[in-house]
Amino acid sequence: QLQFVESGGGLVQPGGSLRLSCAASGFRLDSNAIGWWRQAPGKEREVVSCINRNGSVTTYGNFLKGRFTISRENATNTVYLLMDRLRVSDTGIYYCATTKTFKCAVDATSYDYWGQGTQVTVSA
Repeated sequence: QLQFVESGGGLVQPGGSLRLSCAASGFRLDSNAIGWWRQAPGKEREVVSCINRNGSVTTYGNFLKGRFTISRENATNTVYLLMDRLRVSDTGIYYCATTKTFKCAVDATSYDYWGQGTQVTVSA
């Protein structure tokens, strides 16, 4: 059975860092594109970053570039999202998900399996 487990969220002050983890069971993360999404309170879910099967990555949103880094560790079957210089506006629930098409995509309908999410709160 395919399952994602996100972890690493928590409360952090503005300017701080967190590293989120997405651990998978039931399939290999390097067999598909994996995206990190987030949902801020009262807003729609938005894609943050995605890593393709070949390891190429895409970070969405100019406001995220240079601050968020996605990576994959095949030995532990885990995808990470390193978040630096966090802002209050980065607060939300962060999810990892795998695509139906084996390619990174910006629409949520292209993703099928989702984790339960991990809460990130950036506050002074």
